[in-house]
Amino acid sequence: MFDPVGEDPPLGLAPPAWAGGVVLESAGVPLAGMLHVPGGPGPHPVVVLCHGFPGNERNFDLAHALSRAGYAALVFHYRGSWGMGGTWTWQNVQEDAANVVAAVRAADFAAKHRLDAGRVALVGHSLGGFTALRTAAADPAVRAVASVAAFDFGIVPAAVRGNAQARAMLVAAFQESVLPLSGTSGEALVAELEGLAEDWGLASLAPRLAGRPVLLVAAERDTAAEPEAHHVPVVKAYEEFPVAGLEHLVMPTDHGFADHRIALTRVVIGFLGRSVPV
Repeated sequence: MFDPVGEDPPLGLAPPAWAGGVVLESAGVPLAGMLHVPGGPGPHPVVVLCHGFPGNERNFDLAHALSRAGYAALVFHYRGSWGMGGTWTWQNVQEDAANVVAAVRAADFAAKHRLDAGRVALVGHSLGGFTALRTAAADPAVRAVASVAAFDFGIVPAAVRGNAQARAMLVAAFQESVLPLSGTSGEALVAELEGLAEDWGLASLAPRLAGRPVLLVAAERDTAAEPEAHHVPVVKAYEEFPVAGLEHLVMPTDHGFADHRIALTRVVIGFLGRSVPV
């Protein structure tokens, strides 16, 4: 049996597989993306991949494996990141993800790239995991969502309120990563989070995700999005609501899944195969 994680697809598929740059748009700003389209006539289900903060890891290994498995996979940049126009804000990231999902569903884009606009799923890592869940919660047409090592930004306001030391540490941590971002700073990023409502958090999304497949994956050695703070409470909230299609696990690795990329890829492809079969 063909293994998309470790083997190339069969020869002779027509049209052949294709991967190339595409331009999408959010709030009038062009966003660079890389679309991976499987071989065969399609139309192919689509997986939009949301990267984290600031986007050093963009999960192209997942995108290629998904394409070999029969899914069109899109990786893209948010506004204000890696040379894109506009300004990086947490809110802009959320808007960009929603606008990109709408763009891949557009009739002309879908037809040009042999995409099935009715079968769109989201996969995200870290900030991208948070964004994937929020985007799916706001868009009932998203068929399934997988969140990997999600950082739950909704818990930040309570964590820094009245705690100057915790706030300063978070400002410094964000500041270390803003080089590829435009129009922001560690201070600006924390201030934006302080101004958000606490229901921006992931636990509150359970009612809007309840009818769909949801995968939550955490990393045991994660020091950026510690499972006890960012994963366990979300799993508990989704189980209690309940989110009937919930799957969850913790893998013995770090935030970037550095030594578990193959295992992670198998988990994601397996989940999508059950929830949005090719």
